[in-house]
Amino acid sequence: MSEVVTRDPATGRELRRYPAHDDAVVERALAETSAAARTWAAVELPDRLAMLRAAGKLLTERRDEYGSLITAEMGKPLAESLAEIDKCAWNCTVVADLARGWLADSEIESGAGRSWISYEPLGVIFAVMPWNFPFWQVLRFACAALAAGNAALLKHSPDVTGCALAVEALFTDAGAPAGLFRSLVIEGARVPSVSARIVADPRIAAVTLTGSERAGSAIAQAAGAALKKTVLELGGSDPFVVLAGADIAGAAAAAARSRFGNAGQSCVSAKRFIVVDEVAERFVSALLAETARLEIGPLARADLRDTVVRQIDESVAAGARLLTGGRAAAGPGFHMEATVLDHVTPGMAAFTEETFGPVAAVVRARDDDHAVELANDTEFGLGCSVWGSAGHALAVGRRIRSGALFVNAPVASDPRLPFGGIGRSGYGRELSAEGVREFTNVRTVVVA
Repeated sequence: MSEVVTRDPATGRELRRYPAHDDAVVERALAETSAAARTWAAVELPDRLAMLRAAGKLLTERRDEYGSLITAEMGKPLAESLAEIDKCAWNCTVVADLARGWLADSEIESGAGRSWISYEPLGVIFAVMPWNFPFWQVLRFACAALAAGNAALLKHSPDVTGCALAVEALFTDAGAPAGLFRSLVIEGARVPSVSARIVADPRIAAVTLTGSERAGSAIAQAAGAALKKTVLELGGSDPFVVLAGADIAGAAAAAARSRFGNAGQSCVSAKRFIVVDEVAERFVSALLAETARLEIGPLARADLRDTVVRQIDESVAAGARLLTGGRAAAGPGFHMEATVLDHVTPGMAAFTEETFGPVAAVVRARDDDHAVELANDTEFGLGCSVWGSAGHALAVGRRIRSGALFVNAPVASDPRLPFGGIGRSGYGRELSAEGVREFTNVRTVVVA
């Protein structure tokens, strides 16, 4: 029997082995979620939301248990894991409080006697989720899908199999009907073929993926062939723009939190720090001071660390200046030194690629126009953070392409606000009313 093995990123040691699901188990999961979707769609919205509220309470009650599981499987410090669980519980509460308004019929004036838009469930939503936020990534899609009256089938990263099964148990314990939320355990070698087969299955109504461009492209191709809707949240190379007049100390502190939180393993964290020459030296000095105070966890796997080291080495060889860090940390596990590169320019790996690890790339700009040019010199378009006097920073930020613009604050997701990107960062939205409605049939109803 095939198995999935999880490992502790802090030590590299094996945590646990899980039997992989074979074709028969996958088929049973498809049948169960399909049946549950039909039943759940007929459940009144207040009752569906009551289940989400119960899930939020369980997350709070079990935060220590779940936080420890995240740290064990993914490697982030326990404080960050607990904060992730708290955010999941908050998301459950926000959706439970607000989804009645988000999903209510919307009256439209027209020439008919009466006309309106209704938001109706699609069926089973297939989700492919990554390891970096093993509970949050799942809960933000699942709350939306289940609130809208759908069922959910999850293919999580094998690295966080324990988390995947814990989320399935969470919804069961919160009162979800049998089969409403199922987690599949698929070993890495079989993921592409099994995922493609699931997407093509007529019992799957839509697909959502958070992950790499490569994975997103594969899922989008499979879904396109099956004429099924997709929501993709992919990579990012977010600009963090510091203008003359910015609060340098505040910007540097926020920059360090954004870049080095979760050991830099976040699609929406700041990655390219584009700083106008007038304040560049002050910002770099402050950023180095903030970086020196950091304690970061390991990366999730050795291959991820190897990629980051390669990106640093290539950038330095191309002329970037290494100010601190730059190496894999000595000892067991997959630790990496917090790294700051200065004088990064377009064409370097740290500029053109997504750096999914603790690497801050400082890019110097002559002026505002040059900062905008550099910020837009990417195929990604997830988030953007601009620092300066409020009006000035907003005006500059509006000229930068992104799914989200934050002025004098680091980019962060909020259950009340839509989240997603443009370009190679994906399409569609998660969270808020827009995220809940992504998994519905927006139906026009006209009564003559």
